[in-house]
Amino acid sequence: MHVDTTLITSGRPEPIPDAPLNQPIVPASTFVAGGPLGYGRYGNPAWTALEESIGHLEGGHAVTFSSGMAAVTAVLEFLPTGGTLVVAETCYLGVAALIDRLVGQRSIQVVPVTVTDTEAVLTAGATADMVWLESPTNPLMEVADLTTILAAQGSALTVIDNTFASPLRQQPLGMGADIVVHSATKLMSGHSDALMGAVVCRDLERATALDLTRRLTGAVPGALETFLVHRGLRTLGVRLAAASSSAAELATRLTADPRVGRVRHPGWGSMLAIELVDAAQADRLVESARIWINATSLGGVESTFERRRRWAGELEIVPPGLVRMSVGLEHVEDLWADLDHALGVAVSGG
Repeated sequence: MHVDTTLITSGRPEPIPDAPLNQPIVPASTFVAGGPLGYGRYGNPAWTALEESIGHLEGGHAVTFSSGMAAVTAVLEFLPTGGTLVVAETCYLGVAALIDRLVGQRSIQVVPVTVTDTEAVLTAGATADMVWLESPTNPLMEVADLTTILAAQGSALTVIDNTFASPLRQQPLGMGADIVVHSATKLMSGHSDALMGAVVCRDLERATALDLTRRLTGAVPGALETFLVHRGLRTLGVRLAAASSSAAELATRLTADPRVGRVRHPGWGSMLAIELVDAAQADRLVESARIWINATSLGGVESTFERRRRWAGELEIVPPGLVRMSVGLEHVEDLWADLDHALGVAVSGG
């Protein structure tokens, strides 16, 4: 089936008379003994349905977690003590902070790479235990040549954060990746109302190991959150298509705007970033908009943006005047008019 059809049909109950059309919420912590669940920390019918959908989309075995960072933490358990980790130098700040912690706790050796330097990634990965890449990166929007990197990768466990692209724009497992990670809070949910993470493995044994980690750590998704993410997933195709079209148009206009120093846009998807002269200009931009919301998350139906260096933990390689932008479903002309006004305030100094 086409991916748009899979989004709608996967993870549904059997279509028997009077059955619900979609998987309902199952707010249960206790189950009657004798079946495969046993207890609410070990499974939930709603998890199973959502994992079936995500697994179909990515082409692997999915395990959901309480948040994107819970999913990241579980995957990094595959990295041995004293092991070598190759990671994108501009990775998400939460991942960077967790890796720094592992350096002290487990003597991890970290090799940062520029994801656009394919040869550097391959050279570093040749002797690594794990290669962790984002593409596009957060927040610099750098795009890796995943096809080449994954085809040539050796024994290292390869992990791709596919949050910004979604399985509708790229499917890393099909390129040779071992594991794909998602913050399902973002595009998969799409409505800024649920925290969840997802990991998809090419190998069932690794997925089973992640399920055990989830059981032992208790990093389980909530019943309501599971329902919300699954419901949001149904509309991912139309949401991403509309948001991507608007993002491309805005990127074109911003590139031609002399008030903007640089526009970072992969050429597809709903995310982009712009660079202004300094932090002061960027702050005025995000504070003066009326439609765009100054917020840290992304992938929702509402357009959001933020100056990333406002966070103390953001990497210094990120320019102080960079504003990450997540394009939503508002009319593109309204989004542009709001940006045009906010840019005028930002550059004029208010």
